[in-house]
Amino acid sequence: MTHPDQRENPRYSLWSGWPLFSQGFRPFFLLGALWAIGAILIWMHRYAGILEMPTVFDANAWHSHEMIFGYGCAVLCGFLLTAIPNWTGRLPLHGWPLIVLTALWIAGRAVLALPPSLPAAATAAIDLSFLAALLAVAAREIISGRNWRNLPLLLVLAVLLAANAMVHAGQAGWVAGGDAMGIRLALTAFASVIALVGGRIVPSFTRNWMVRMKMSRLPAPFARFDKLALIAMVVAMLSWTASPDHVATGALCLAAAAIHLVRLARWRGWATWHDPLVAVLHLGYVWLPVSLALLGLSALGEGLMLPTAGIHALTAGAIGTMTLAVMSRAIPGHTGGALRAGPLSTAVFAFVTAAAIVRVATAWFPEAQITLLMVSASLWELAFLGFLAVHARALLRARR
Repeated sequence: MTHPDQRENPRYSLWSGWPLFSQGFRPFFLLGALWAIGAILIWMHRYAGILEMPTVFDANAWHSHEMIFGYGCAVLCGFLLTAIPNWTGRLPLHGWPLIVLTALWIAGRAVLALPPSLPAAATAAIDLSFLAALLAVAAREIISGRNWRNLPLLLVLAVLLAANAMVHAGQAGWVAGGDAMGIRLALTAFASVIALVGGRIVPSFTRNWMVRMKMSRLPAPFARFDKLALIAMVVAMLSWTASPDHVATGALCLAAAAIHLVRLARWRGWATWHDPLVAVLHLGYVWLPVSLALLGLSALGEGLMLPTAGIHALTAGAIGTMTLAVMSRAIPGHTGGALRAGPLSTAVFAFVTAAAIVRVATAWFPEAQITLLMVSASLWELAFLGFLAVHARALLRARR
């Protein structure tokens, strides 16, 4: 009997097992969303002193690591395993190879959540194996498919792998400050993905929607200005990675923020408010220049801005919103669902936006920090609970 996904796309070979492992986005979007809830729930209780949980990393490093390399990399993996076959025309990863890759991700979460019991090198090897395997799979597909346009994404994965190794080296005491620099380097990689991939899909989906709405003024096509924006952002973020407090970093970040605000305006996102599924892409992208501006202000002088404001504008704001936006489009698009945002999906976008705003606001209201942190975390939990309520069933069942 032919699997439904194979009938829909003949590039899928026969997989008669659980539909969860028939397409790459299914396990990683599902597990990523579950971990977005679980990791924040654990962190809330640890921060409040309710939960004593000895882990390999200290509490703050564990929180940063798991939101970036746990949640963020899970969603990035699901996106790449779905997008690369469309780019190359090659067979997507599914079945037992996908199960093995999923098991590597789970092993990384487990070894870092449990009390220290293994040598630091063994712990690092287990956690790094997921990104190493993903890099190998992506490299094989992109190179075999001669999809040279997307080679920069291999560089992003290599940078994430190196950044994760730096975090482990710093926490193990092998490299002083390696963990903090590793987190900054990983955030630079994710900002690059948002600028690169977001710079393709946001104007593309906006243009398609505007054409259907018979609008005459469309988003500006990709041009030299977009290349300038990408270069400016990468240079600014690399400067922040190496020297987050240098005045040159502040100037570069503010310049990049201004360029990306202009880039976003060229896509005419204000005209898409009728369709939340399109508008949220613009809402997610706006957090990128906001984060660059806040990081720039924090670098220009002590007291201008707390660094955590820019970091959480990038993480909770840009990464959180863009990942939810992309997942909310990809799931119905690849499972036969309706490509529209109902009331609950719209609420999900509102919750994650509010969570980011409240988290960034703690920089201005230090006296209410604990309260604001808990409010932000609760809104984040509501966003992902709502996401699962809308999409979990589609991820677990065969394509309609």
